[in-house]
Amino acid sequence: MIIQGAFDALVGARHGDPFSVLGPHREDGGVAIRSYQPSAERVEVARPGDRATEMSRVHGGGIFEAVFPKAAEIFDYRLRVTYPGGHVVEIDDPYRYGRVITEYDVYLFSQGKHTRIYDKLGAHLTRIGEAEGVHFGVWAPNADRVSVVGDFNLWDGRLHPMRELAPAGIWEIFIPGVQEGQRYKFEIRSRRHGELLLKADPYGFRFEHPPQSASVVARRGYTWRDAEWIIDRAGSNARFNRPMAIYEVHLGSWARVPEQQNRFLSYGEMAARLIPYVKEMGFTHIELMPVMEHPFFGSWGYQVTGFYAPTSRFGTPQEFKAFVDACHQNDIGVILDWVPGHFPRDAHGLARFDGTALYEHADPRQGEHRDWGTLIFNYGRNEVRNFLLANALFWLEEYHVDGLRVDAVASMLYLDYSRPQGQWVPNKFGGRENIEAIDFLRELNALTHGEHTGSITVAEESTSFPSVSRPTYLGGLGFTYKWNMGWMNDTLEYLKQDPIYRRYHHRLLTFSLLYAFSENFILPFSHDEVVHMKGSMFGKVPGDDWQKAATLRALYGYMYSHPGKKLMFMGCEFGQRAEWNHDRSLDWHLLHQPLHRGIRQFMCDLNRTYASEPALHQCDFEASGFQWIDCNDSDNSVVSLMRSATDPNDFLVAILNFTPVPRIGYVIGVPREGRYAELVNSDSEIYGGSNLGNRGIIATEPIASHGFAQSLRLSLPPLGFLLLKPGA
Repeated sequence: MIIQGAFDALVGARHGDPFSVLGPHREDGGVAIRSYQPSAERVEVARPGDRATEMSRVHGGGIFEAVFPKAAEIFDYRLRVTYPGGHVVEIDDPYRYGRVITEYDVYLFSQGKHTRIYDKLGAHLTRIGEAEGVHFGVWAPNADRVSVVGDFNLWDGRLHPMRELAPAGIWEIFIPGVQEGQRYKFEIRSRRHGELLLKADPYGFRFEHPPQSASVVARRGYTWRDAEWIIDRAGSNARFNRPMAIYEVHLGSWARVPEQQNRFLSYGEMAARLIPYVKEMGFTHIELMPVMEHPFFGSWGYQVTGFYAPTSRFGTPQEFKAFVDACHQNDIGVILDWVPGHFPRDAHGLARFDGTALYEHADPRQGEHRDWGTLIFNYGRNEVRNFLLANALFWLEEYHVDGLRVDAVASMLYLDYSRPQGQWVPNKFGGRENIEAIDFLRELNALTHGEHTGSITVAEESTSFPSVSRPTYLGGLGFTYKWNMGWMNDTLEYLKQDPIYRRYHHRLLTFSLLYAFSENFILPFSHDEVVHMKGSMFGKVPGDDWQKAATLRALYGYMYSHPGKKLMFMGCEFGQRAEWNHDRSLDWHLLHQPLHRGIRQFMCDLNRTYASEPALHQCDFEASGFQWIDCNDSDNSVVSLMRSATDPNDFLVAILNFTPVPRIGYVIGVPREGRYAELVNSDSEIYGGSNLGNRGIIATEPIASHGFAQSLRLSLPPLGFLLLKPGA
């Protein structure tokens, strides 16, 4: 017997266990069926092959009941609902279906070990028996009541309250008839203060176009055509020996359609335009700034609310999968920026999800990034860690991406990151290291590398934290690569100097080789270096336009001859003059100017040489692959070096002159007698240079220099880079 108070709670949307009241129940030897239909005039139980039975209104708020005293077991039925005006609809009763999420699912999730929790929580198009609909699941342990609201129930939180799987705090319901493309959210009544919250799905696969914020029921299926790429990637144990030149892209501003109100390119249009461009330029990978759904476009994607959904600004999930697929079919890898370090405070997002600090720390000294206005994940909570770990695997599995670049790792590693004394909480040992975050990162890398062979992880980490890119079994964090922020900062600081003063800053150019092999480094010229009044790469360096272009070409030559994989932000490859602006396209019209066209052609040729010459990429992380010829000629601002392949007889010689003064008759020692070919001369006229060089081939002289018995007498171009190969 159901007491009246339960009916009152249902009508008031306060009942925490609706399945105990609604749906079919064995009572007094028969079956009682109850349904809550607040807008109905009449409700009937329709049984296949039998007459419909009218239900009695047992509560004025709209609860109906029918009793079948002779029914020996619960039977198949539908509800026939008559609304004012005589409109009749036959619906399936969601409260006649049992639980879908198993005890084992709950156990794994509570332990932080459910690597495919995204198959259970969220919204899933499902067939149960003959019924097609959507199974919804959400974690909200401090809720009194959770309901699904959406297009299918007039966004009325009274109609579809969910079943709680206590004590785990998971809520679920299967709603027959819900279809792909319908919008939904979770309405949550907090246990703490009775606060009513309207939240997007943390595990949602698709969202409305911002600024709208509802989740959208989405189908996940896609027919992939990249099997050859995936097999090759999984079999590539020698990834460190392969060339890697990454092109970093912000999808919203690489190019726009100005004649159509400056609109974005879609995922499909990006596939048609970006992929051929990247392939032509010779880059091996595209790194996308965060594509996960985010409400504020000005965050560049780094304030994520939809961790499991590509942003709808550019198209559907299937269209993004097609973009990745097309990249792989064109032999281009895809790396995603991934943001597990923080999340925004938007009311529909993760912040205080069930009225409490659920995903974040309650103490603002642990749970807030004051600089960014965001919240920090609680890595010590199993369910939160599971959310993030499964999310990393999701992008590798569901979208076939090849790697994740983990944003702001330094902010995760240190409890006192950007905090004054007294505004942070030490760890259990009294130190500043975030032990839970360190454990999380190690588990992340062990999982991704273990479950998706050949995938990579990249740490944006700017401190001297040890062994970031060393295996977890050796005590490292387990990342595949780490950004070399020290090299980037020193090199750019050197290039900002007037050439006449560079002799006094020569160490900035050479210091990086003291630690170049301590990590598996990527040399990054990223988006962070061309925003916030830092100036574009073209604008950073002094001199007139010719000198700026020549300096950029020399800089890129130094980058590609320095040990480490390469990353370049879009626009840098042709000398974008303006700072990057996320609200507008790159200045592609600059390519009508010979100087910028020359920079682009230089980068294209440099990438091709980098890929074809093993000496430039095989030994990036071994000291045997690098040797200074002369790193001490600060007076002339010249450095010379050798790069070697795994075969030490396969080597190249690089010489860089960072002043606008030509160096005629400049002597360097070399280890092999014979003729050396100019593979690359950044001063070639096809790149916009003055065409000073060595006529393509230089022969050695039997003059000892720099510890070698042979030497080359060179003409070094102003602000120039030469790459030489023996055996011409």
